[in-house]
Order: sequence, then C-alpha cells, then structure tokens
Amino acid sequence: MRIQIDVAMTYRFPNPNTVFLALEAAKVDGQTIEYESLLVGDATVSRITGDSGVGERVFAQVPGTEMILNYSALVNITRPHNGIEDLDAAPLHMIPGEVVPYLRPSRYCQSDKFVSFVGKRFGGVQGGAKVAAIRDWIENNLSYVPGSSDADTNVLETFAGRQGVCRDYAHLMCSMVRAAQIPARMVAVYSPNVVPQDFHAVAEVWLGGQWTLVDATGMCTPDDMAVIAVGRDAYDIAFMDSQAPAQMLQQSVFVQLT
Repeated sequence: MRIQIDVAMTYRFPNPNTVFLALEAAKVDGQTIEYESLLVGDATVSRITGDSGVGERVFAQVPGTEMILNYSALVNITRPHNGIEDLDAAPLHMIPGEVVPYLRPSRYCQSDKFVSFVGKRFGGVQGGAKVAAIRDWIENNLSYVPGSSDADTNVLETFAGRQGVCRDYAHLMCSMVRAAQIPARMVAVYSPNVVPQDFHAVAEVWLGGQWTLVDATGMCTPDDMAVIAVGRDAYDIAFMDSQAPAQMLQQSVFVQLT
C-alpha cells in the first residue's frame, strides 16, 4: 500500500526558539520511504536517532518568532496484516534487554494499577489471545470523543471516564498489556483511515519475538500505518516539543492512498 503524507503547520513563539520534532515517517522494516521533504523555513536543523532506534528526531533552531513547516512523503507500506491471537508471549526471563523497559509503568501509563483488573478480566487466555481480548474490550467499552481529554489526561482518568481520543486508547492498551507482563509501547503513525485526519497514536506489543502494531480504536490495521516514532507513552512520541510557549496558527495533516 502506497500512501501520500502532507503536513503543514505554522506556530508563533514569543522569542527565537528550539523545537523538537517527531513527524517524519521512519525507515523501518515494513515500510519504505520512496520520497520525502521537510522544510522548516530558515531554521537550522539537526537530527538524532529516535527511541529504540526507530526513526529520527529533529531539533529545529528557529531564529525568529514564527515557524512555517511543511513535510511531505510517499511511503510504501509492505507490512502484512496478520492476526495476533496465535502468537506466543515470551517468558519474562526470555525478553530482550532492549524490550524490558516497555514492561514498566510510565508517566501516562500506570500499568501497575491494572494488574488486578487484567488478571480477573483476562486471566483465562494467554499470549496474543489475551492481547486481542484487551484490544476488543477497549474498543467496545470506550467512546471516541474528540476534545474529551487533554495533554494531562492519564490512563486512570480514561479508564474511569470510558472515553477519549487515540492517545487515550493507546495509553489504556499499553497499560493493560504491560499489566499482563507483555511488553507494549506507544507508537505515532500516519494512516489514511484516521478520522478526523491527524497524527495518530497506537500500541505495539511484543509477541512471537517481534513488535506488532495494534490499534484499539479499530480505525487502522498494520498494513495501512506508517510508523513515525515509538516510546513509553505520549510524552515520548509528541510531534513537537517546544522550549518556549507555542501558539498554533495553522496545522493540517492529510494522508491518502496513491
């Protein structure tokens, strides 16, 4: 599947500023970047490797008080859409060292608070079947309500309120899967099936010795998602982190099949 990605944004700052960006499609297995362009006005750009070696993060030093950014890419997604129900979960002592951090609670994913609930509700199934059951429970019990949460909403509030947006679904997915002693991490993606179109957040779970994408909102599947970045939770995969207060003047994300 080939998708065209176009992102445009304009932000204003009170003074010259440095922003930290995560919005380029990553060069990882399952997707090939056929073309891409990132323009950040007159900013000076430098790059570092993303968390867990996935993608790159961009530091943009903006000399003035306004950042005009345009990103476009053509991505060929070759990742298959396979079921997860028959995949095995690794015993704790067999989980690779680089994967172990995604077993632990994090700022927005207090997985330790869900151990009892997950044990009682999903204790009868194991491995990929348990992950699939958690995914289905979240999709069936939460309502997707734009504006129902903000950047400070944590997973306990989402669980109690039974509503949220993609970041909240992904936080709950990661928290419950970690509570089941299966590694899970947050992933920023693009997909033409996101409604309304925007940066999208999903989970990725460690099953069968590899990472597998899972979208608890039900909007996307692994074969239509272009991965941007991974991390412990939304704090790690934010598309922009600004040193100075940032005023959004314009922002659009448009993803379509080609």
